Amino acid sequence: MRTTYMAKTNEVERKWYVVDATDIPLGRLSTVVASILRGKNKPTFTPHIDTGDFVIVINADKIKLTGKKATDKIYYRHSQFPGGLKQRTAGEIRDKNSRELIELSVKGMLPKTTLGRKQFTKLNVFGGSEHTHQAQQPEVLDITNLI
Repeated sequence: MRTTYMAKTNEVERKWYVVDATDIPLGRLSTVVASILRGKNKPTFTPHIDTGDFVIVINADKIKLTGKKATDKIYYRHSQFPGGLKQRTAGEIRDKNSRELIELSVKGMLPKTTLGRKQFTKLNVFGGSEHTHQAQQPEVLDITNLI
């Protein structure tokens, strides 16, 4: 009888990837990044184990929003006090802090559990073309052929 392979936490090998966000639509980038963070690109994917890799996103300032999303897509948050609903458009977030826009998008695609929060910590987003993780020797991942 065959059994399904289940990855063990101490057996997982993690890689580092660099993704360039220049002129890539936000949603297309986020789906690829979320899939890598979860480990769904590996044959050893196990849903209840963190089998994902680390992802570094550079050039977040140059992310593309298609259609009228810059003006029409609204992000809400609430302070839990009466009248505490705050709202910002995607264009405002991109202009003020483009890293936050990518982080919000990727975080929404990960599981809303302790495992998802742990997987989200493996995401590093930088506004420019420089990053601080050269010591990890990350591989450049060209996602134009994945989307």
